[in-house]
Amino acid sequence: MGDSNARIKPKPRIESLSDLIFGLALSLSAYSLLSIPPKQPSQIVADILSFTFSFLILIFVWIQYTSIMSVLPVQTSTTKFLNIAMLFSVSLEPYLFYLIGLYDQIIETLVVEYASLLFAADMAGLVCILAFFTNELAKEEKQLISPDLIKPFQKTRNIMLASAIFFLITMAPQLWTLRIVGMPARFLLWIIPLVVFYAARLPEKGTNQ
Repeated sequence: MGDSNARIKPKPRIESLSDLIFGLALSLSAYSLLSIPPKQPSQIVADILSFTFSFLILIFVWIQYTSIMSVLPVQTSTTKFLNIAMLFSVSLEPYLFYLIGLYDQIIETLVVEYASLLFAADMAGLVCILAFFTNELAKEEKQLISPDLIKPFQKTRNIMLASAIFFLITMAPQLWTLRIVGMPARFLLWIIPLVVFYAARLPEKGTNQ
């Protein structure tokens, strides 16, 4: 009984820390809108769309993460390490996305290009870690979810892995030089894994109470 309580106690602390970091990341994303005042009305719309994209990424990741961690025991060193790695990646997202938002506003586009590579790698890491956590939930021997939801969770894991691979593919140099509506193709292609990632969200009521 005592051992069980000892295992349960760290979970609320980890969840509280994750909520704090996600909240901070969202605040930094919003604050970035104030860093460079728009020079024309069209820039306002572009800034809002850019923030919306970053906002949706953080919200989707947060929803998946909290749903998983509310059930998945944080016991192994691997799980703890990946928790830390994921929160670190979440913390980086606003900064990298801010640099990407400087495209067409600075002369040295090499900075933006490099930031876009790091952003794609960061997102691939985030989704890959979520896939690992989802896989842990989907293991039948652990009995963390209902047996009839094992396959849906495995499908979610596979889609997450595919999304992570797609983010890595967008790092190809050709997708930086190729322009679509005046922007590097890499930027627009990021929408695809985001949509797929949303479609792969965990099944509702997928965890045992």
